[in-house]
Amino acid sequence: QVHLEESGGGLVRPGGALTLSCAVSGRTSGNFVMGWFRQAPGKEREFVAGVTSTGGTTYYAPSVGGRFTVSGDAATGTVVLQMNSLKPEDTAVYYCNLGGYYYCSGLTCNGSPGDSWGQGTQVTVSS
Repeated sequence: QVHLEESGGGLVRPGGALTLSCAVSGRTSGNFVMGWFRQAPGKEREFVAGVTSTGGTTYYAPSVGGRFTVSGDAATGTVVLQMNSLKPEDTAVYYCNLGGYYYCSGLTCNGSPGDSWGQGTQVTVSS
């Protein structure tokens, strides 16, 4: 039984930074793909960033590119999302996801999630 657990959400002022972490347990060994998605009130869940567990390939939604950095560590089974220059529109519940498919078309990247989700962590950007 795969289990994903996020941590690191909170309240931050516009322009501030937060770091989200996701720990994966119970998975089989080997490389994997993980991602972050978010859901704001009244909106659908959307892709934020994806990474291979080797950290060799990363994917970012256009809205967060240049501000967010995602990294993965296959040895520890963790993925980290460093969020800088946060904006009020980044306010959402952020979910960690295992598996899925990520791709880029030109400079635009997107992702479809896998079946395993964390419980979510709230990020609020407000003055």
